Amino acid sequence: MRQTFVAALLLGLLCSSCVHAFFLPGVAPTEWDDQERVDVKVNSLTSVKTQLPYPYYHLPYCVPEDGIAVAAENLGEILTGDVIESSPYEVFMLKDEYCKMVCVKELNDAQRTLFRNMIDDEYTNNWIVDGLPSAMRYTTGPNGDDFIYLSGFPVGSKDAATQTYSLHNHVTIRLMFHNSTQGWRQEQKSYRIVGFEVYPRSIKHIVQNVGGVDQYLCDYQEPERAEEDLPPMLLEKAESTKEGGKQKGPGKLVKVGFTYDVEFEESSVVWASRWDSYLKMTDSQIHWFSIVNSVMVVLFLSGMVAMILLRTLLRDIARYNEMVDSLEELQEESGWKLVHGDVFRKPNFSKLLCVCVGSGIQILCMAAIVLVFSAIGILSPANRGGLLQAMLLLWTFAGFPAGYCAARIDKLFEGEENAQPNRAYLITLMTATLFPGVSFAIFFIIDLFLWHEDSSGAVSISTMVLLLILWFCISFPLVFMGSQAGYKKEAISMPVRTNQIPRQIPPQHWLTHPVVTSLIGGVLPFGAVFTELFFILSSIWMHQYYFLFGFLFLVILILVITCAEISIAFTYFQLTGEDYRWWWRSFLASGSSAIYVFLYSITYFSTRLNITRFVSTLLYFGYMAIISYSFFLLTGAIGFLATFIFVRAIYGSIKVD
Repeated sequence: MRQTFVAALLLGLLCSSCVHAFFLPGVAPTEWDDQERVDVKVNSLTSVKTQLPYPYYHLPYCVPEDGIAVAAENLGEILTGDVIESSPYEVFMLKDEYCKMVCVKELNDAQRTLFRNMIDDEYTNNWIVDGLPSAMRYTTGPNGDDFIYLSGFPVGSKDAATQTYSLHNHVTIRLMFHNSTQGWRQEQKSYRIVGFEVYPRSIKHIVQNVGGVDQYLCDYQEPERAEEDLPPMLLEKAESTKEGGKQKGPGKLVKVGFTYDVEFEESSVVWASRWDSYLKMTDSQIHWFSIVNSVMVVLFLSGMVAMILLRTLLRDIARYNEMVDSLEELQEESGWKLVHGDVFRKPNFSKLLCVCVGSGIQILCMAAIVLVFSAIGILSPANRGGLLQAMLLLWTFAGFPAGYCAARIDKLFEGEENAQPNRAYLITLMTATLFPGVSFAIFFIIDLFLWHEDSSGAVSISTMVLLLILWFCISFPLVFMGSQAGYKKEAISMPVRTNQIPRQIPPQHWLTHPVVTSLIGGVLPFGAVFTELFFILSSIWMHQYYFLFGFLFLVILILVITCAEISIAFTYFQLTGEDYRWWWRSFLASGSSAIYVFLYSITYFSTRLNITRFVSTLLYFGYMAIISYSFFLLTGAIGFLATFIFVRAIYGSIKVD
């Protein structure tokens, strides 16, 4: 009874995590006292249109009087181009401010042109307070009683009709706080920040000289014009200041005042739930549709595989074993039974197959652990860059199972008596270098272009060295250790012997051609994930938050089942046609789904994104190529291993002299 209760409790916790994907936003909340300074930090400028982040002070904004301080960042933040720095905005807990001056900048032609170009490219500012990103609230629902957050706020705006540019030089900072004072702490009040909203405006300030000092006003002072808004701060087009091909000077200088308001608003939201507003989803039904769609695919394939196993296959095994003693009947028999002497024959390019399966297992181990940790809340959007950093570290430590699996499969092909040390060394070396080598080469080429663009997304030499250390000093040795452990174990025993002379393969129907079966086989695994793939791509390229790891966990579980079943079904039909060359086809039948992932990324690029620059296009397709390559190895390895277990089981069920 007690064991049943514990099992039910664990199942309930798993289901709740899968549906809601709850998370732990941090270790402990920060307590703020009345009038205590609240640090406002600035992050990189980002754009969906260019995908090239730049440091906040790439634009001529106001800088802190004591200099710019750069915050420490983890590996994930560095790779995503985050540059978190201090700002000159002074905010004190529960102290409202109105039209507080930051500084006055004199913008020359080049600086105004830079602002105009960034507005054209739709760049947004990203500020941070107590770990919360700045956001703008937009009301939704039929009665406007609901809202969603959009991360960041734009640098400025452009009037398409008049082709004028307005600079957002005034912001209203709204901080929601929750009174955390409880019980014995009521004598000393403390507060927790649970929301951070920023609303930008473009204002051409009214300048009044008071006592020899210019004061910048954010509103009209006349009572009759109190409800009117000040005109926007326009960025005039740069005048031609070149003479004889040389710049004559900075051109026209335009004074721009930067001001801000601060508003505090008490909220009933507790600190543990403060991320709910950022992660609010209005289309969760689409995710459920994705789950139902994937389940229908799995049920269809499961029915097909069940029919093969329970009806055709068991009947064939029973019939074959009954007439194994009759030579005449056996010679008249056809189908998968007759290729038992060739079914485990070593395929062409066997070394590459071992490497691909080993690399796929490495990615599978990393993905499984990341999904579990994300679904139970250990990895969350609140831990900026934590997900990418965890993926890199887990992939690094998954080198051991990669080397082990590649070695075991190679020993299966070569056997104990044909083991070659040079071959083993080559396979281990390829397992440790092929996937990371191709990925690193693409990453490095992209990084060269980002360096040329002076983007904060460009990785520094020190970070590049750190990545190489993770690869060569941790992953590389672990692959060799796993390979050594795999080669030390006995080879996997096969239920039937392989003939010395290969059997002639009869003519095959064009539908069984490897290209056709691969293209058909990849459709169903892709169909199981394409809906969730849209949200993942949106989180990467549209700078949205993805947190439904519970849904993703279920989708990936369905993907694993789909890959296994589609490879088993196609391999059975191939063996029935007396074609024993199933090794590579079992890998490609499910691995070809990566082709559809890449084709879908092209569709997403052309329909959802407005990227026109060459470097941005190169960045998008370079990273999508790495993602598709990873998906190919992952799904291919799943299909191969499932098919190997299936083939070994069915040939172990027949009687062979």
